Amino acid sequence: MTRNIQPLSLHVPEPSGRPGDPVDFSHLKLDAAGAVDRPPVDARPVQMLDLAFRLIRVLDDEGNAVGPWNPRLDADTARRGLKAMILTRAFDDRMHRAHRQGKTSFYMKCTGEEAIAVAQGMILSREDMGFTTYRQQGLLIARGYPLASMMNQIYSNAADPIKGRQLPIMYSAKDYGFFTISGNLGTQLPQAVGWAMASAYKGDNKIAAAWIGDGSTAESDFHSALTFASVYRAPVILNIVNNQWAISSFQGIAGGLETTFASKAIGYGLPALRVDGNDFLAVWAATQWAEERARTNQGATVIELFTYRGAPHSTSDDPSKYRPADEHERWPLGDPIARLRQHLTVIGEWDDAQHEAALKDAVAQVRDAGKEAEAIGTLGQSRPSVKEMFEEVYATPDWRITEQRGEVGV
Repeated sequence: MTRNIQPLSLHVPEPSGRPGDPVDFSHLKLDAAGAVDRPPVDARPVQMLDLAFRLIRVLDDEGNAVGPWNPRLDADTARRGLKAMILTRAFDDRMHRAHRQGKTSFYMKCTGEEAIAVAQGMILSREDMGFTTYRQQGLLIARGYPLASMMNQIYSNAADPIKGRQLPIMYSAKDYGFFTISGNLGTQLPQAVGWAMASAYKGDNKIAAAWIGDGSTAESDFHSALTFASVYRAPVILNIVNNQWAISSFQGIAGGLETTFASKAIGYGLPALRVDGNDFLAVWAATQWAEERARTNQGATVIELFTYRGAPHSTSDDPSKYRPADEHERWPLGDPIARLRQHLTVIGEWDDAQHEAALKDAVAQVRDAGKEAEAIGTLGQSRPSVKEMFEEVYATPDWRITEQRGEVGV
C-alpha cells in the first residue's frame, strides 16, 4: 500500500528584516519596567523559572526607576557610570578612526552595549576575575585602566603591555581583574568556571564572571561550563550578551527564536535572569543579585543581557549587507547612555551643561591618551623587541628556545 507522505523540509531561521526591508521588532515581548518580581537571593532555581523568559527592567520611558529590582543607586555612583559609558564611546570612536587612518589593523566597538561592562565592572571587585569577550572594554575603562596602555596594545607598539603577542583589542590586565581575551569564541566560560572552582576549593573569597555572545552559546564550551558550574556550585556569573547579531548571522541561528538564551540554564539546574542590557540600573541590580548568590556559596547564575550591537561586528564587517540600515536607531530599548542621562536629569542630578562638559572631558582624555600612545608609535612605526617572543614562555628556558634565540641574534 502506498502512503501519501508529505516531503520533509528544512527550517532555516530568518531575521525579521534584511537590507532595504522596514524595521520590525513587533515579535519582541518586552515586560514593562518594574513588572518582574525579584526573588530572594537564596531562592531555588525551580522557584524562579519565569525569570528566564521575562525581562527585568528598572527605567521606564520617562526615566523613573521603578519596581522591585530598583537598586536605589546613589547619584554619585550613577554619574560615575554615565561618565564611564561616555568615555568608553569616545574611546571607541577615536580608535575606529585610527583604524581608518591606518594606525591599527583591527578594532571592535561596543556601541549600544556600554551599560553592560561598565555597570558590571563597577560592581565586581578588581580582586575578582573577569573573562571577557572583545566587547567589554568598558570594564577596564570603568576601573580606571590607562587609556594610553589600551592604545599601545591596539597599536602593537614598543609599549604594548602584551608585547605583541595578541591581536589588537585583546587586552590582558590581571591587576584590574581582566583575564587575557581569547580569540577562540566560547573558551572563556569554562576558564571562568575553573577559576571560580579553584577559588572555592582554596577557601578564598573571590568570584569569577564571564561574558559570551549569543552566537557562542552554540559552542560546546558553553554547555560544558554550565555542567561544571551547576555540579560544583562554582561562584561565577555567566553572562550571555544577546546583542542580536554575530558577525553576520542573527541570533536565531543560535536558537534565539526557539527560546530565550537565559532558559538554556534551566536544564542545568541553574538560576537564570533575563535583563534589559540597555538599562544601567537593571544590569546593576541583576549583577548585584548574582554576586551575592555567588559569594554566599549558592553557586552560579546565568544572565542574558538583552541588547543590540549598534556598530559593525568589527572594522572588517559591513552590517549594511545583512540588516536594515536604521535598525539600531529603532531598537525599542533605546540607548544606554541616553537612558541613564534621562534618569539622572529626572531626579535633578544631571543637566545639559553637565552632559556637554562630560562629552568634552571624555574627548580630551582620549585625545591626550592618543598623543601619548602615538608618540611611541602606531602600527609598524615601532614594535616590541624581538627578544620578547622568547621570554616568559618557560620558567627555565628550554634548550630549543635558547638555540632559536641565538639564531635570531637576541
